[in-house]
Amino acid sequence: MTLFGVVDAAYAKGTGTVSSKTQLKNSGYNSSRIGFRGTEDLGGGLKASFWLEAGVNNDDGTASASNTNNQAVTAASPGTQGLTFNRRSTVSVESSFGEVRLGRDYTPQFWTETAYDPFGTNGVGTNIAFNKGGVTGVRASNSMGYLSPSFSGVKVWAQAYMGENASTNAAKAGDGTAFRVSYDNGPLSVALASSSTKTAVLNVKNKTSNIGGSYDLGVAKLFAQTNKTKVDGAKDIKGGLFGATAPVGAGTVRAAMSSTAQGDVKSNQFALGYVYSLSKRTDLYATYASVKNKGGAAVALNGSVTEANGKSTGYDFGVKHSF
Repeated sequence: MTLFGVVDAAYAKGTGTVSSKTQLKNSGYNSSRIGFRGTEDLGGGLKASFWLEAGVNNDDGTASASNTNNQAVTAASPGTQGLTFNRRSTVSVESSFGEVRLGRDYTPQFWTETAYDPFGTNGVGTNIAFNKGGVTGVRASNSMGYLSPSFSGVKVWAQAYMGENASTNAAKAGDGTAFRVSYDNGPLSVALASSSTKTAVLNVKNKTSNIGGSYDLGVAKLFAQTNKTKVDGAKDIKGGLFGATAPVGAGTVRAAMSSTAQGDVKSNQFALGYVYSLSKRTDLYATYASVKNKGGAAVALNGSVTEANGKSTGYDFGVKHSF
């Protein structure tokens, strides 16, 4: 069994046209967490494993909440509080034919979003179009997944998850399916992913799809992705990102331009950051981001508030230690 984790804290500020906010937050570079994982060799190429991983808010000592049924958290169904294995809680059986994984897990379309974001969907520089997939935009409870082995660089990830509704519930909120097909060969990595999740409204689904890729030039690594979310009865939400990372000195420069739009409501973000490695397990980092809104959008950074069509800026200065 392995004990592992990350503790990440950042001094952060957001500035908007209405109000600004200064805070000490967590997970500005990597998500703070504590976890346990282990594997047992069953012989004949078969093995069993488990993974229990809990999100930790180390800035105030609390833990992250979970969601038991992939449905909106309300007063009647709050996320379970205290230390929860909200990030991942799975048991798996693996062989040369692939892995069958059961429990709370990441969703395939999220993996493309985070893999091809220079900021890894953490901190103020995160892709502004990130997580438009509703309650299963990042993880799904009650999931059943199959992850294939690599076939000449091609991998397939298929997943189904349940809202665990009564048979009398016609909407079946929280039920859904997702898949991801990826190709990795040397410096090139590309992936296509899609998901469909039923909402609490009968016959209304949240359908999210994306395509992403990266190419490592050696002197720099380039990233790109595009995504679209369709909720029946509403305008599509479209987003995209272009970015890069490059080794400079003892650290890495990160930069990205991302955008999101729903009809004429649009926001564009630019982010620039630097990560300085003190050791293999400890990093210092700084990130700056700026957002411009139009069409009535009012996206603001790091807890600030901006008026419609206003601008917002934010920055993080932090330290991350892994174990």
